[in-house]
Amino acid sequence: MNAAPVRRWPLTAVLTANAISATGRTLSMIGIPWFVLQTTGSAGRAGVVAFCATLPVVVSALIGGPVIDRIGRRRVSIASDVLCALSVGAIPLLHRADALPFWTLCALVALHGLAHTPGDTARYVLVPDLAEHAGTSLARAASLFDAVERGARMLGAALAGLVIALLGAEVALLLDALTFVLSALLIGAGLRGVRGAEPVKDMAPVSLRAYVSELREGYAYLAHTRLLAAVVLMVMFMNGIDQGWNAVLLPVHAEQNLGGAAELGLITAVFGAGGLLGALLYGAVGHRFRRRTVLTVAVLLVGAPRFAVAGLTDSTVALAVVMGAAGVAGGTINPILTTVTYERVPDELRSRVAGAMTAGCELTMPLGGLTAGLLVEGTGLPPALLLMGGVYLLATLSPLLLPVWHGLDTAAGPADSDDVSSPAPCPPVPAPSVTTPRPSGP
Repeated sequence: MNAAPVRRWPLTAVLTANAISATGRTLSMIGIPWFVLQTTGSAGRAGVVAFCATLPVVVSALIGGPVIDRIGRRRVSIASDVLCALSVGAIPLLHRADALPFWTLCALVALHGLAHTPGDTARYVLVPDLAEHAGTSLARAASLFDAVERGARMLGAALAGLVIALLGAEVALLLDALTFVLSALLIGAGLRGVRGAEPVKDMAPVSLRAYVSELREGYAYLAHTRLLAAVVLMVMFMNGIDQGWNAVLLPVHAEQNLGGAAELGLITAVFGAGGLLGALLYGAVGHRFRRRTVLTVAVLLVGAPRFAVAGLTDSTVALAVVMGAAGVAGGTINPILTTVTYERVPDELRSRVAGAMTAGCELTMPLGGLTAGLLVEGTGLPPALLLMGGVYLLATLSPLLLPVWHGLDTAAGPADSDDVSSPAPCPPVPAPSVTTPRPSGP
């Protein structure tokens, strides 16, 4: 009886740390584009900064999977938080000292992007093990993880709008740095002694050949598992266009048409509130419905409508209503993708497949922000919004049209994958790690 709270503490620590860091990430998600627009006045430069922030994310995901197993999830998460705190905190401090040329800003956001992906992966991979120890189902733990993150993003967006409007973007970035410090401290204390968070002891000796083999094994599994490949392809387009929305289109729309940072924070918070509600509803009753039906409706509602409303009207109220509905729909997506991925990826391949899936899902994010900035400067804001919204719609028709998505409602097996053996098998990893592809969202 007395052991239950102790068994739940590591999961609680991870959820809390992720909530704190998600709050901070939302501060910088709003604060950095606003900082660039305020200091340079250029949507194109905002796109360049977005490119620099997300390209290292892809590089980190491409090569980082096996590294997490060797270093240990706890250590990786702490190191990631520390580097993120230093990189984002340096931006306002250097700006105040008049020592922040544009290339330095780009370098700092690149370091931030390179550092945060391994930490996110390290925390996320612990959810299945910690859920089992806490006595809860994987589906409920995945929904709770997503709900907590979305709730934190909601609070972070509201806080960002208020802080930027009253104190400036620099203060928002300093607060973001503080959240990473708090997250590192919590992970350090909460996962101490947790076996699954420590380095894997019986991996092959460190060598380039072994590392490449482990990396290749993850990509081979993903390439031969048709449903997961379809998930990655769709989410890749969603995340790329969402990056353009987050980093350029919505901040420019807020600055030009909606009134400023307060409205930007409000609209983002409304989306976060909807996402929290959607995740909680799916966790409570979502298992009663077919996954493919829920996912199809959700991806169609989460993207294109908000681009259309922003492109055709200047109404804050109309956009807020659509964003709220999109958030509810979006809140159901991640729990479905999370559960399906965990069901289909064997434990011994989890970290390797994680890197492949994360890299694929985030492959277009650097181009998304850059393209949005170039479109705004070349065609104007409304055409850019409508064009990118149209591409989003085409991408999200996939679950409706392609038969492979029927696999969402069937058990993993031959129908879902081809021969998934790696051409160069490696020794099994007892407790590997994974990141589930998750749409970045507004």
